[in-house]
Amino acid sequence: MSDMPPVAKKVPVERTHHGDTVVDEYAWLFSKDDPDTISHLEAENAYTQEMTGHLKDLQETVFQEIKSRTLETDLSVPSRKGAWWYYSRTEEGKQYGIQCRVAADGDDPPALTPGEPLPGEQILLDGNELAGDSSFFSVGTSAVSPDGTKLAYSTDFTGDERFTLRFKDLETGELLPDEIPGVFYGGAWSADGSTFFYSTIDEAWRPYRVHRHTLGSDDEVIVYQEDDERFWVGVGLTRSQRYLVISSGSKITTEVRVLDADDPTGEFAVIRPRETGIEYSLDHAGDRFLILHNRDAVNFELATAPIGDPAAWTPLIGHRDDTRLLDVDAFKDHIVVHFRRDGLAGIRILPDGAEPYEISFPEPIYDAAPGGNAEFETSRLRLGYTSMITPSSVYDYDLRTHELILLKRKAVLGGYDPADYEQFREWATADDGTKVPISVVVRKGVKRPAPTLLYGYGSYESSIDPYFSVARLSLLDRGFVFAVAHVRGGGEMGRRWYEDGKLTRKKNTFTDFVACARHLKAAGWSSEIVARGGSAGGLLMGAVANLAPEEFAGVIAEVPFVDALNTILDPSLPLTVVEWDEWGDPLHDSEVYAYMKSYSPYENVDSRPYPPIIAITSLNDTRVLYHEPAKWIARLRDSAKGGPFLLKTEMGAGHGGRSGRYDAWREEAFALSWILDRVGVTK
Repeated sequence: MSDMPPVAKKVPVERTHHGDTVVDEYAWLFSKDDPDTISHLEAENAYTQEMTGHLKDLQETVFQEIKSRTLETDLSVPSRKGAWWYYSRTEEGKQYGIQCRVAADGDDPPALTPGEPLPGEQILLDGNELAGDSSFFSVGTSAVSPDGTKLAYSTDFTGDERFTLRFKDLETGELLPDEIPGVFYGGAWSADGSTFFYSTIDEAWRPYRVHRHTLGSDDEVIVYQEDDERFWVGVGLTRSQRYLVISSGSKITTEVRVLDADDPTGEFAVIRPRETGIEYSLDHAGDRFLILHNRDAVNFELATAPIGDPAAWTPLIGHRDDTRLLDVDAFKDHIVVHFRRDGLAGIRILPDGAEPYEISFPEPIYDAAPGGNAEFETSRLRLGYTSMITPSSVYDYDLRTHELILLKRKAVLGGYDPADYEQFREWATADDGTKVPISVVVRKGVKRPAPTLLYGYGSYESSIDPYFSVARLSLLDRGFVFAVAHVRGGGEMGRRWYEDGKLTRKKNTFTDFVACARHLKAAGWSSEIVARGGSAGGLLMGAVANLAPEEFAGVIAEVPFVDALNTILDPSLPLTVVEWDEWGDPLHDSEVYAYMKSYSPYENVDSRPYPPIIAITSLNDTRVLYHEPAKWIARLRDSAKGGPFLLKTEMGAGHGGRSGRYDAWREEAFALSWILDRVGVTK
């Protein structure tokens, strides 16, 4: 096998926008059905395999480390819904989880015995049986009817996130004859369990219709269609299960419709007509709705509205410049608000008839969020907690005693001790003087400066909060520093943090990341830095490789959005029109076009020396199409110095990569061994 890289053929295609003509030599790679495209991707895979062949033993070692630290036969903490406790479990040697339930007996969740199913278990879905011999498998929807007698679930066997919806009688275990292909994620039952609501997508992979399906009939009714191509739609239930909710939203605007769940054939009513720039969400509590919105409140405020007049919003928690309200959950006797302040998440309780308060947590950096709270009437709040050194933990918070009750902490085998590791919060200074937070974790006693993996995302107001990773231990125990750059464009510091890293301020995301890398070196943390990011974080990787290639010993970009300008110029592609509120509209706005062209990674590759770069993608990805990294690597190889530049394509997977847990561990072992190799660690 040759160690010469594949040479992508050049088929020049000229495109002119706003008087600017560009030549794209690799546009032909967009054609997924072209045998030349598949041949090229296969040649790239073979070359990558050849160039990483020396890492085979290290890959296997890291895979075995991940596997040996993981309790392979395990089960989640059961969550109460109605007369049942619901949970999932895994079995050693099996790729996928198993969804189960047991009858409820009392208010306390059943005691967990590692490695053993709970007595009286009923299996709802066994992902291993459903997957069969398929190389890819994913569940998009799993929803039990309110009376607990039926299950709606959907499956995908290719990774293109187009699911087939089926229904199961949980009393007999039999599948019902109803089968609906081409559905999207999510769905909701009517109160009597006779009807299921679901959404479907258009040709641009945009969920735009909500359908009503009556079980056992051909009654398939479109109850809502969203014709504005900027908006996605979804359907769900309020926590009380009293109201069906259709949410239609763009990146900056929301419109919500509700319908009494007892009247599934009725008409959905609009809560408040859409108004550009106004976002809101809804939950139900007694005789009122709770509305979380950003009208005259950049960080959002919480309001109440009478059910009979849902557009009349009365403030309950007013706006604060230092606190971003993220979500609200209504319960019978209290309200729970999830918020963000000073770069950390928090939980606020509003008890009926008592003073509000916040739950405190012991570590200086952490992540906490409500989770698994299916019951409307309860005196306990289920929440999840983790940090850079504390494995994922499940707590019940007793609202009567204010006690945090640890129900389970993810087992880490092999003698892991959190006391052997340290976590820190650093602050870099960006080019414009903005202080950018960095979360850092390192094993105690590691001599610094040390090789560092710096991770970043920085888009869509998504926050990369401090989190624990079993796989990461393979880096830390080999003397690495791991850091997350909380750059603008994310949501770590509130809505303004996001707005300062989007549209025509997007470059702040990239310069922030470079500032974080330079700070880690200047502060004595880091010697060589490898950068990593995926999806929109892959755009970040491509941009910083162009901006400051000398700062990085390697760049790993997963399903990377590196052909951003060409994608956002094409309204026929998945997500493009929806994304104009995030990136701008270069098709109709010459200033946006010029701005995006100035940072889009594919357009800005030059002849300077670049660090080694590997792009990992999937052929069936519907979010960031495979051709983006394929074109990027071809141009790097043709124009830039340095490298090597590698492309690895999963030929049967989607945006999240391979679906089975063992397959995913092997993919992570591949990535980590490449990262280790960049700094000369070979064992």
